[in-house]
Amino acid sequence: MNLRDLHYLVALAEHRHFGRAAEASFVSQPTLSTQIKKLEDELGVPLVERTPRKVLLTETGREIARRARGVLAEVEEIKAIAQRTRDPESGTLRLGIFPTLGPYLLPHLVPLVRTHFPRLELLLVEEKTEHVVRMLREGALDVGVLALPLHEDSLHAEFLFEEPFVLAVPESHPLAHKQKLLKLGDLEDESLLLLEDGHCMRDQALEVCHLAGAGERSGFRATSLETLRQMVAANVGITLLPTLAIKPPVARTDNVHLLEFAGHPPSRRIALVWRKSSSMGPFLKRFADVVRSMPDELLRPGLADAKPTRRSAR
Repeated sequence: MNLRDLHYLVALAEHRHFGRAAEASFVSQPTLSTQIKKLEDELGVPLVERTPRKVLLTETGREIARRARGVLAEVEEIKAIAQRTRDPESGTLRLGIFPTLGPYLLPHLVPLVRTHFPRLELLLVEEKTEHVVRMLREGALDVGVLALPLHEDSLHAEFLFEEPFVLAVPESHPLAHKQKLLKLGDLEDESLLLLEDGHCMRDQALEVCHLAGAGERSGFRATSLETLRQMVAANVGITLLPTLAIKPPVARTDNVHLLEFAGHPPSRRIALVWRKSSSMGPFLKRFADVVRSMPDELLRPGLADAKPTRRSAR
């Protein structure tokens, strides 16, 4: 048994197709098939059910593939330890981030990373929170940027910042003409447009609705913040947007009026997350400091002082 064969088995478990698994492993299909058969012969148990249309792993095959992922992750960790010992700021950092934050944070974060760590290769993966957490656990990612709270004993969370929400309403909505800052009570009996299940921001928005006595607009759930923004522009309803999603380089959208909350506004808490067992801990703490060095005004809505220049959404 060798690491190469474990790579092949894991690829087959992920792709469930010999051809695609071979392509992902940069070998020919006969080579991969032969090595899987040799692994079965060595272990003395079948790992794969071969059918004309698809490939299924046996129960034993699935369990061995699961453990193989852990072995391969540990091997990568050993290589990473050696690389970081030679040069802590070089190499590759695999970072996962969720979709309602990634497009709005990364334009500000990536230039900072290039400035502070010019030799670091940053590989970005945008997935919903549950997928980022799973990839962190399995070693497919080094670090994630996620919303708190997290309930994962194996992960360390380093708090980064708190991001306030603003309310987006059509220009014709009664709240658009409100002269003072919003209070949560102003949302009582309102119905908000929300994201579909699986987005952490859906849960955060539902909590705001519960506190304010508001509800969810029935019959519609969006797949992205940009869909929500355009639904507001189309006079369909109102929604919550995080502050980074209204900051340049995001363009203003016609017929969308933004309202800031008074006092301590509803918000989400963002953290840098990595495995407690990771050897990258000291470097990732420095990486977290770089994230925290973003200008404070990026996390302040500042709508009261804004001079609205009408621009169409890109």
